[in-house]
Amino acid sequence: MPQRVIDHEHDAARMAELERYQVLSAEPRPELTALAELAARVCGVSSAFISVITDDELLQLASVGFEGFTVPRALSMCDAVLHEDEPLISSDLRVDPRFRDNPYVQQGRTVFYASYQLTSPAGVPFGSLCVFDDTEREIDDDQRRALRDLADRVVDVLELELRNRQLATAIDELERSNQQLAAFAGQVSHDLRNPLAAVTGNLELLEDLVVAAEPDVATMRGLISRAHRSTERMGRLVDEVLTFAVLGGRLDRHRVDVDALMREVREDLSSQLAGAAIEVGELPAVQADPVQLRIVLQNLVSNAAKYTRPGTTASISVHAEVSGATWRLAVVDHGLGVPPADRDRVFEPFVRVAQGLRVDGTGMGLPTCQRIVQAHGGRIGLDETPGGGATAWVELPAAPDA
Repeated sequence: MPQRVIDHEHDAARMAELERYQVLSAEPRPELTALAELAARVCGVSSAFISVITDDELLQLASVGFEGFTVPRALSMCDAVLHEDEPLISSDLRVDPRFRDNPYVQQGRTVFYASYQLTSPAGVPFGSLCVFDDTEREIDDDQRRALRDLADRVVDVLELELRNRQLATAIDELERSNQQLAAFAGQVSHDLRNPLAAVTGNLELLEDLVVAAEPDVATMRGLISRAHRSTERMGRLVDEVLTFAVLGGRLDRHRVDVDALMREVREDLSSQLAGAAIEVGELPAVQADPVQLRIVLQNLVSNAAKYTRPGTTASISVHAEVSGATWRLAVVDHGLGVPPADRDRVFEPFVRVAQGLRVDGTGMGLPTCQRIVQAHGGRIGLDETPGGGATAWVELPAAPDA
């Protein structure tokens, strides 16, 4: 028998295709059995099988004329010629120097043998369609073409099943997205209704004052001012919803100096951070979109400054640590913290858990941060700060060495 040479590159590509087709743990497919039966009938033999080759075995996905079984890869004749340009067709393996010592040949179980490679659309051979007999025989050109066509149909069956699985997954994802979109739209409608109702109420009161005999100018100004604030809240909400929808979709990723980015964030939040104690450690360079990462940092630092305990000023630290090719950035505060049960919920749109604290916000900041971070292939989360408070962390890929 030919000595098998281990080809790790081909092995890895083939195993990836087998994983893609999900054939290693699947139930027998009646369509494949039907193709094996047709192959045997075309060649006038009683035995045929369809197989794939793993790292160490030949697995039969369908068999006709015998009970299918697993063959050690070292004894597989199909594997010996899997990467050759032509199929293996031998009228008598007993006189073929490559296979005459194979135990199945010596036992007289396999004399005539024809094996056609199964090759994926990516050009990766991963198995074979085989017919065999225990007597010597020949096949003509028409039979050879038919076997080649049947081998292609085997691949078609596996590809069709793969596409059906992908379609089912896409449908599930679409249904999930539609449910999320419906919930999102409902929540947006709810959150817009409150300031809209305030505007409507103030305008109705204003209308009553306008038609009064002696209009109260001071009251009218107050109503106009409240209506104006309500429209501003509506505008902020619309802006944040649009930001959430757009950010994370288009990334301009390159090397970003987080230390320099943090200095810009502190400058932008200077009024909000007035009186706060903030400590910034040495920050790294990461591979990211600088505009979108700045939005993430600005949201996290702003939250740390905003959610303080009554009667106290904010105490914030920003630091980073590396793990392999990933940097974890942490924004630590000693404020109100977030209860464990709410640490996932706060990343859902419009969820706010400020524990009775009256602060501006729409509940879109952390969901927007999560959308951006996930688009970068990273992670974001909340932990408890030792001694009380919240630690928001973001994991991002490190920037390649310059």
